[in-house]
Amino acid sequence: MTSETGSLEAYLDEHRERRHAAYLDFLRIPSISGIPDHAGDCRRAAEFLADQLREAGAENVEVCETGGHPVVYADRLHAPGAPTVVVYGHYDVQPVDPIDEWVTAPFEPFIADGRVVGRGAADDKGQIQIHVRALEAILATRGELPVNIRYVFEGEEESSSEHLDAWLEGNRWRLGADIAVISDTGFFDGNRPAITVALRGVAAVEIHVQGAPRDLHSGQFGGTVHNPLNALCEIVAALKGPDGRIRVPGFYDDVVALTDEDRAAFAALPFDDEEYRTSVGVPALYGEVGYTTLERRGARPTLDLNGIWGGFQGAGGKTIIPASAHAKITCRLVADQDPDRIIELLRAYVLQVAPPGVTVRVDAEGGGRPSLTPIDHPATRAAARAIAATFGVEPLYIREGGSIPVTASFTSILGLPVVLLGFTNDDDHAHAPNESMVLANVETGIRTIAACWDELAATGVDGLGA
Repeated sequence: MTSETGSLEAYLDEHRERRHAAYLDFLRIPSISGIPDHAGDCRRAAEFLADQLREAGAENVEVCETGGHPVVYADRLHAPGAPTVVVYGHYDVQPVDPIDEWVTAPFEPFIADGRVVGRGAADDKGQIQIHVRALEAILATRGELPVNIRYVFEGEEESSSEHLDAWLEGNRWRLGADIAVISDTGFFDGNRPAITVALRGVAAVEIHVQGAPRDLHSGQFGGTVHNPLNALCEIVAALKGPDGRIRVPGFYDDVVALTDEDRAAFAALPFDDEEYRTSVGVPALYGEVGYTTLERRGARPTLDLNGIWGGFQGAGGKTIIPASAHAKITCRLVADQDPDRIIELLRAYVLQVAPPGVTVRVDAEGGGRPSLTPIDHPATRAAARAIAATFGVEPLYIREGGSIPVTASFTSILGLPVVLLGFTNDDDHAHAPNESMVLANVETGIRTIAACWDELAATGVDGLGA
């Protein structure tokens, strides 16, 4: 152990209780971005975070207006010639329903059995705390950071990051960097340290099928007009084949194929199909042929019907031909698929396969780009060395099926490669009742971030550009 490491450890040990108290205070703020009544709480969380950054030693701290919930910006830029890192997290949280499944009030957090329990404990306030406390400890023990850091903490991630891209565009002048580090991901099954190297994007549409302007009597009109619900089912059935392949022409054109190294990384993950099937509670697993479950979950695109409605929904019978039918569809995308292009391809195909006798409309409902950082990228390797040094094991490399749209925004708007360096346990119950974060992940994560900055400094600007 070096003297610097020993000093850092001593500082973290000495200030443990104060650090945990601030963590719980942060969690007590109900910063639910998707519920308008909590707008004041979101601003309060932003101000709290700004104060924490100032106390830790960050400079140029600002609660930035966005037209929605504010972005908290801060920096520390005193390492000439060293790499510059943009650190991202989000202080907003999900709603808490169903409230009766919580063991305690969601915003009355507590520590028990080695876990911090409360809404936001893992996603993502706990991970923001890791970065703030790493900043504080490094400055308190060394006097300065080994790299330059710009902190960007937003308040709308859980409600589609509606204003973030515009803020990034408008603040490019102060966001110049060599790499972005996002801590909004987690470890693999069994709380195995992992680095997420890819996230899927998303493209969403709604399909609206219209028949007559009003519901029709099925006895009088059945057999003479097309039923919009039947027509919608025909459309949906045409979207995928029995082999799990999506039938939309051009859908796979831009998909980056898995390399041998990619497939080897998937195969190396400790994963059991039968255990997974049992945990999900389904009679069998299903997906695109030719790919493993993990490959389908993290590296292949999907098309799923999320909801379908129309006609009579009440108890008993009502013999009608409904006037209209509707469906919600999302596609999870992989590199290098463009959500706007996928939406247009999907729209064209739906209109092509729509049967006669009904009018069909496909509305775009938004999307986000996928992201991919190669396993052999120098910044990924630096993060891996930091994890190995602090957690004592080499990290796994995983691809997650979910989406963090800002990941692609950092690449498309700021031109930055992204390292997804998150620390949540796989059973964190994010978005669900009784969300929790293993405290050891937080504490060791602080050490990992400190080590990562050292590794990036040693790699250097030229090394990161390799």
